[in-house]
Amino acid sequence: MNNKALRTLLLRSIAAGIGLAAAQAPAVASDFLAATRPVIAIVNGELFVGEAIGHLDGAGTIAMHAQLNPSLTCVGEFTSSAKEGGHGNMRCSDGAIASFQFQRLNIYRGYGAGDTTRGAMSFAYGLSSEEAVHYLKLPGGKKFSPPGTELTLVDQ
Repeated sequence: MNNKALRTLLLRSIAAGIGLAAAQAPAVASDFLAATRPVIAIVNGELFVGEAIGHLDGAGTIAMHAQLNPSLTCVGEFTSSAKEGGHGNMRCSDGAIASFQFQRLNIYRGYGAGDTTRGAMSFAYGLSSEEAVHYLKLPGGKKFSPPGTELTLVDQ
């Protein structure tokens, strides 16, 4: 191989490497600009916990599971804006579907409600259980377990 052919091969290899690096940059940047926050939800009187991941553009995902039956999971997507709040949809492992709306308290915290084929849903994200209780519709006669213990619903 002559010098000219070797230089051409080297330049093409460098260009390909730069191209691959650029293709990876948006994924890294979007993960860097994402925020993960805890979610506490009451769905038809049952406690669900999980997390929401929000991106700078207002899009995000939610994943949660029933506290008493962790194999019952729900996942979905949402969009939000500071002015209009947000909305989204979820599908659960038992076939239930949900649509929901929410209001931001700030970019990392908020609360909402929705309808599922299992029943009514209320939820809060980015809040402790003590803060979230003000936005959730707990079943009658129930409260959250004391702070410092696993989050469950207990009798009042």
